[in-house]
Amino acid sequence: MKSVMHRAAIAGALGLAAAGSVSASVSLPPVQNTGQVAYLSGGIGQDEAAALQAESRRWPLTLEFAVANKHRSEFAADVAVSVRDAKGREVLNTTSDGPFLLAKLKPGSYTVEASLAGKTMQRRIVVSAQHPNRVLLLWPSTVDRGIS
Repeated sequence: MKSVMHRAAIAGALGLAAAGSVSASVSLPPVQNTGQVAYLSGGIGQDEAAALQAESRRWPLTLEFAVANKHRSEFAADVAVSVRDAKGREVLNTTSDGPFLLAKLKPGSYTVEASLAGKTMQRRIVVSAQHPNRVLLLWPSTVDRGIS
């Protein structure tokens, strides 16, 4: 039993090391700024998606965009995104370059509006200083996913 657990621990460590080398070898999209909010957007392609997912642990908010399918969800891009603070002030307004958008927001309450192919979704979120928040915005299969 110890041998099996030891092998599993080694395999897990090798998997984490491999995942780290993938994200290190793939450059992230450039950090952009809107007002006082820095953000990254992208994730087209398996390597860039993996790099952004790994990077997301260091960002207070990660938005993930997808369209439902019968068997699995498919990534979406070209999503219009607006984030408003608790006072209704827009702190971020952009269009995603891929299925992930990472944002450095201050702790607090926000409203996220995301539009894809004319269909808008709204989510109320809370950003914490201690724990990154990951929000999946999943449109029905009748929406064009925006990736060719």
